[in-house]
Amino acid sequence: MTHPHGELENISKKVRLDIIDMIYKAGSGHPGGSLSAVEVLVALYFEILKDNDRFFLSNGHVCPALYAVMAEKGVVDKNLLSTYTEIGSALQGHPERTKLKGIENTSGPLGLGLAQAAGYAAIKKNEYVYCMTSDGEHDEGNHWEAVAFAAKYKLSNLIQIVDVNGIQIEGTVEEIMPLGNLKEKYEASGWNVIEIDGHDFGRIIDSIDKVKNVKDRPSVILAKTIFGKGVSFMEGNPDWHAKAPNEKEYKKAMEELK
Repeated sequence: MTHPHGELENISKKVRLDIIDMIYKAGSGHPGGSLSAVEVLVALYFEILKDNDRFFLSNGHVCPALYAVMAEKGVVDKNLLSTYTEIGSALQGHPERTKLKGIENTSGPLGLGLAQAAGYAAIKKNEYVYCMTSDGEHDEGNHWEAVAFAAKYKLSNLIQIVDVNGIQIEGTVEEIMPLGNLKEKYEASGWNVIEIDGHDFGRIIDSIDKVKNVKDRPSVILAKTIFGKGVSFMEGNPDWHAKAPNEKEYKKAMEELK
């Protein structure tokens, strides 16, 4: 089913409100990266993923966005959002595969998701396997081992989407560990590469259609996004990598997102 982009934008607005609400009520979470990943996740769940497709979330700390999107899609009971991070809840601070149907991989330690997705893609060659990663986790050596593995075995059914928001826990990616020209690095590693605006539904959906036509190598979509998208005092601010808003900040964020 194809949704008008205006409808997808309305869904994204609801998701962002849920993200802030969940993190505020839980008193913990990762708002910045969750907010930057919204459009990619909405596009995946409402336009791209088919019955036999698989989605792996590597940067598991942005799971408030994933949970909120799954709730909008109807695959998670929306009442569960209020239980985020509670002991015994299916919605933990990082996704747990055994707790929630539809979660392919338990994630938390960064740099592992692409290897998990690549292993699945190598076995299930008739299924598309999507993996969201962050630019910050490109610091991890495990990630680059998976990049080499996927290229060696020409895993054309593997589609990686990198949330390039430029921020990680201790500062900007450029400050902590500069990535240089990520497009050229992936091309040199044997991957097909597309660069897009990660908040533009047209570009997200079109890029997926394009990479599906590539049959001799894995593909990566470098989705440039805004960390903390939609909340003025969070945008581009590393302080909001892993911090819940106080009451005043919560009210201001919710007002801005309405």
